[in-house]
Amino acid sequence: MQNELYSWVHELMETLFQYSNQLISGVDTRFMRYAYDRINWKNRLIGLVGPRGVGKTTLVLQYIKNHLNPKETLYVSAEDFYFAKNRIADLADEFVKAGGKYFFVDEIHKYPDWSRELKLLYDYHPDLQVVFTGSSVLDIKKGSADLSRRAVVYFMQGLSFREYLRLFHQIAIPTYSLEEIVNQQVNIPQIPHPLPLFAEYLQTGYYPFSLEEDFGLRLRQVVMQTLETDIPTYAQMNVSTGRKLTQLMAIIAENVPFKPNMSKIAEMLNISRNNVADYLRYMEEAGMVIQLRTKKAGLRALGKVDKVYLDNPNLLFNLAPENQNKGNVRETFFVNQLKVNHTLTASEIADFTIDGIEFELGGKNKGLKQLRSAEKGFIVKDDIETGYLNTIPLWHFGLMY
Repeated sequence: MQNELYSWVHELMETLFQYSNQLISGVDTRFMRYAYDRINWKNRLIGLVGPRGVGKTTLVLQYIKNHLNPKETLYVSAEDFYFAKNRIADLADEFVKAGGKYFFVDEIHKYPDWSRELKLLYDYHPDLQVVFTGSSVLDIKKGSADLSRRAVVYFMQGLSFREYLRLFHQIAIPTYSLEEIVNQQVNIPQIPHPLPLFAEYLQTGYYPFSLEEDFGLRLRQVVMQTLETDIPTYAQMNVSTGRKLTQLMAIIAENVPFKPNMSKIAEMLNISRNNVADYLRYMEEAGMVIQLRTKKAGLRALGKVDKVYLDNPNLLFNLAPENQNKGNVRETFFVNQLKVNHTLTASEIADFTIDGIEFELGGKNKGLKQLRSAEKGFIVKDDIETGYLNTIPLWHFGLMY
């Protein structure tokens, strides 16, 4: 009996290794996402979280292919049918006994007891490196198994305009800091006319899977899976409550950017006012919306929500075709790209404040009126190719990561 059990475990491990090696060998390593170089891969427990469809799985497979010995590495997906009856911790035990050193678990949010099992792996296997990916709604501080002292978690969002140029058009350009951009140091002679490419990016360039067919259909599926499966599963909502998220997303798409009236939204959805704030927070963490907050007087902390946006322009073009005015698109792009490296707040005299600098967005005829009282401010225009004085092209802010 013992021999039969050992044989079964051995065959199972072999099958998992074969599947893992097949995925690793097949991944394309010619293009790497910005997060690849930001991760300290020496940590024992690493988390990579982010919205659906931004390339988390591809990134970890690329790292394995570039740096690790396949014989010591196992990649599995937590949504694999195997885990319907088996525990991640038990698989890791067998993997370590077989000489394994690097254990990658994809889609960890699909596993019911993920936080406790990751804690066990960390505590019981000091020589095993564990990397997991999951939905950005995951809270490593939630529950009895607090991973915040153990796991180093990185967030990854969709493609920047710079990454889009590299992946879709094989145009390689460097990143530029906010300081370099406001000082007019962007110089890209290989793109003499960037605006047509920028227009493509705004409509279909944020998600890597837009290279594939039926992008609009796939994007809607991503949205529905996020709202009806990922968030409700994590937040322990029932089905009817989960549907409220879809209704709220429709309200947001029809009205963005808008100042949220929590009481009015609660009445429309037939839910409590407090639930609206919770729903918006979950949707923001899942990469569906962005909430722009005010800055509390005298404090660095953020205040109340001033405006709500869809997370990125691709969502805007696909979910809100009737709401594609230029002002909406430019603001959505700006807040999305800047939030990777900076904290944006609503400005009292312009559109946004970032690191003490005021930014006012507009078209090519936008004037300087709003910035007259600003100590340091810039006009950001969405239909010009090059900048001058304190006027910056909008597309320059897509080169920051």
